[in-house]
Amino acid sequence: MKHDGQPSQTALMAAAARAAHLIVDGEPRIFTDPLAYRLLGAGAEEMVGYHRSHGGHPVLAGARVSAVTRSRYTEDRLAQGARRGLTQYVVLGAGLDSFAYRPEAAAGIRVFEVDHPATQRWKRDLLAGAGIAVPDTVAFVPADFEDGSLADRLAAGGFDPARPAFVSWLGVSMYLTGQAVGRMLDVVAGFAPGSELVLDHLLPEELRDEAGRAYAEAVMAVAAQGGEPWVSFFGPEEMSSLLEEHAFEVIGHASQRDSVEAALWERSDALRPSGLVHLAHARIPGPA
Repeated sequence: MKHDGQPSQTALMAAAARAAHLIVDGEPRIFTDPLAYRLLGAGAEEMVGYHRSHGGHPVLAGARVSAVTRSRYTEDRLAQGARRGLTQYVVLGAGLDSFAYRPEAAAGIRVFEVDHPATQRWKRDLLAGAGIAVPDTVAFVPADFEDGSLADRLAAGGFDPARPAFVSWLGVSMYLTGQAVGRMLDVVAGFAPGSELVLDHLLPEELRDEAGRAYAEAVMAVAAQGGEPWVSFFGPEEMSSLLEEHAFEVIGHASQRDSVEAALWERSDALRPSGLVHLAHARIPGPA
């Protein structure tokens, strides 16, 4: 939720992009989220309708690319972690993420959705309105990312700090100062050795390609006007240094193009990767 109590437009737009991917774009599918449309509630057709009518527009196509590549990359890494025995999944800034409500994806995993209490009330109302049941394996962890209480609140929600976890932090870092990003990394660094983290970040202007610069020029001012300005930008080397400074071991980085198999870019629709958003994958050193 934004500070004025209204739903975050970025959370809505991300869900609309995931929903529209299944409606507007052709094969091969990059990511399948069958619940995203339902989670949009009464506004679903209007929001997805923009993609139906103008799906080839670079901003709308770029939004779909960003939403589906980061989700695919993260859930693929999570699945790998689960095969190694990770059974706790912490979703920081969960928004309208649907992982926990897709049984084929979430089987055997305890999910901790962390977000502002008002956002969680909004989401739970949308879930109820869509007839989507909340499994017993889901814990809603209300938290203010700035107050330092996350570890205690996770424990209160049933999180076991002695066992490694997988953590995703998507679509958030660009709205925080570098200091705030560092404080959150400090919290996650306190999780058990073997825990893993995936986060996305925006590249600074000098590292963007032409498509990335065009997307940023079209979207940045709109985001600021909507009360959600982009604040932080990190190059891959800078993000690696930040992660290492906060006791993480960097596993790898991925651009949009590299975040999914090359065959998924053999397309006849409008989806093309751009050089604006990067993903980082890191772990807390030590035995899992």
